[in-house]
Amino acid sequence: MSGSLADFIAGLPKAELHVHHVGSASPSMVSELAARHPGPVPTDVDRLRDFFAFRDFDHFIEVYLAVVDLIRSAEDVRFLTYEVGRALATEEGVRYAELTCTPHTSVLRGIPIEAYTEAIEDARAAVERDHGLVMRWIYDIPGELGVPAADATLTYALEHRPDGLVAFGLGGPEVGVPRPQFAPHFTAARDAGLRCVPHAGETTGPETVWDALHHLHADRIGHGTSAAQDPALLAHLAEHRIPLEVCPSSNVATRAVASLAEHPLAAFRDAGVLVTVNSDDPPMFGTTLRREYEIAADLLGLDEQGVADLARDAVRASYAPEEVRTRVLAEIDEYAGA
Repeated sequence: MSGSLADFIAGLPKAELHVHHVGSASPSMVSELAARHPGPVPTDVDRLRDFFAFRDFDHFIEVYLAVVDLIRSAEDVRFLTYEVGRALATEEGVRYAELTCTPHTSVLRGIPIEAYTEAIEDARAAVERDHGLVMRWIYDIPGELGVPAADATLTYALEHRPDGLVAFGLGGPEVGVPRPQFAPHFTAARDAGLRCVPHAGETTGPETVWDALHHLHADRIGHGTSAAQDPALLAHLAEHRIPLEVCPSSNVATRAVASLAEHPLAAFRDAGVLVTVNSDDPPMFGTTLRREYEIAADLLGLDEQGVADLARDAVRASYAPEEVRTRVLAEIDEYAGA
């Protein structure tokens, strides 16, 4: 990639729609949390960078859970949320972000949902005040914990709803976690005005994406990688303008695809499917949103205007307030036309 295109991407105003709250903790953030809660996780940033260096999916889970275990108070939640937002704004050029949060894991570790909600909302207001980044929340069911976790997450979404909550999601392992069991939860979320954005088709076949569409009323699909295997599914996604939240480096790291060269992003584009480019768990997969845009530009053969179109698609696929959507699209237009 030319340096000029990389520079263009670095300065491009962006929206980030598929990024995990805990999964965005950088080594420097984890160092601060580890200093607050001394234990097995090192505080030295260089050692943490080695610890974070992706080896395999089991190692990713080890790192992720180690970070989860360091978030023990509402102040930890606020610190992490603010720092993630600050980094998105100042390092990645993000103007609007939908952060996927899994409140159930924090509640299981003793943080009351009321305190959790207050912490993320306080951080959201501070990030917008200090850095101009507008953040919204997706509350995510940890699917591996089953229906009880879904019940709890729905309760948090409906009875303790933060002002910034826009959508209801489903993450965690797909194998052995059938999507239809969560249909009542997504119906209730939709009835309460939330959009439905489950992960599907990341490490399972296209039938999981169909289940997300038919049973969970999916408005967007997290990953959807295996949809490329089913022409009828691609046609359905294109016809109904159901976006796929694509995270190329994550897909390679989790072995959803064998290599970047084999990633189906171009197949999605060629089928007319709306795609957005995202970073998923960026420090844990050794990437950044800027890097994901560079990868997408390489895979799709894009110039500056093509990359700007990708950024516009993310804004249009977002659940941003209309005035925010209009403002960020205008920023992209001004930047791309400069």
